[in-house]
Amino acid sequence: MIKIGYKASAEQFGPSELLRYAGVAEQVGFDSVFISDHFQPWRHTGGHAPFSLSWMGALGARTSRVQIGTSVLTPTFRYHPSIIAHAFGTMGAMFPGRIILGIGTGESLNEVPATGMHWPEAKERTGRLKESVKLIRMLWTQDRVTFNGEYFKTEKATIYDKPEKLVPIYVAGAGPLISKYAGSTADGFICTSGKAPTLYTETLLPNVDAGLAAAGRDPGSIDRMIEVKVSFDTDMNRAMEDTRHWAALALSPEEKMSVEDPLEMERLADALPAERAAKRWIVSTDPDEHVERIGFYVGLGFRHLVFHAPGPDQARFLKLYSEQVLPRIRKRWG
Repeated sequence: MIKIGYKASAEQFGPSELLRYAGVAEQVGFDSVFISDHFQPWRHTGGHAPFSLSWMGALGARTSRVQIGTSVLTPTFRYHPSIIAHAFGTMGAMFPGRIILGIGTGESLNEVPATGMHWPEAKERTGRLKESVKLIRMLWTQDRVTFNGEYFKTEKATIYDKPEKLVPIYVAGAGPLISKYAGSTADGFICTSGKAPTLYTETLLPNVDAGLAAAGRDPGSIDRMIEVKVSFDTDMNRAMEDTRHWAALALSPEEKMSVEDPLEMERLADALPAERAAKRWIVSTDPDEHVERIGFYVGLGFRHLVFHAPGPDQARFLKLYSEQVLPRIRKRWG
């Protein structure tokens, strides 16, 4: 069974406009809505960065069906894990079964400007993430939690308004170690489309499976979610040009390493040619081509497809995609 999600582009739209688009997504048949938790956007000019937790509560109150999650939030620097347990516990109590906590190890673009901290190496970031998951789950299931970890501490802490159903925790992975951890512990695995096929077939998914096996978990016990970047329009030039706003996604890890200023990220992105800006996206006016290229990810085992569109008119995208592409996906894969 395929789940269809909508990626609410918090870096591109203000919070009220984004709420309207997410409401449209529910109306036209999307199953979930995910928002990134950015303190700063990828570009300064025309950029936005609404506070995801406030926005999720507002969306929950305005909708009745869609699942709502973060893709992704970092529960280890700007936030103490107990704050995240508190916030998601409250949302889980208000909207039972509809809230997902999607987490990752973080980007310096978000954490350094807000805290002035020194950005640590990957080993520490991963260690903090693992410890935060342990503490969050303890706070959701126990009372008066005294926790003495390497990075975090609590003293007789209690979350009084716990979720009626435990909020599932999804872990985002871009490398082997975090993917294996997701398989061993998480309720869902998150990654993004448009990268080298071997990354998925030789690194990410085999390590998710290895983590599942090591923990003695059923392979079907984890939701395999992927953000699929699609630019779909009746006009090919428009579909291609729409990707320019998100050109930063085409920068290599080396090019954007430790870039903490949206103005500098914007400068680097704007220097890219249109063809490279569009490289991470499925850009086509043909709905059948979209389905075929999405099929690569379905064939790998991804069953939760969260579509991220780059254009300024998201309502137009939602209408076109729900009428021309989603029925083909559901007919082919259920």
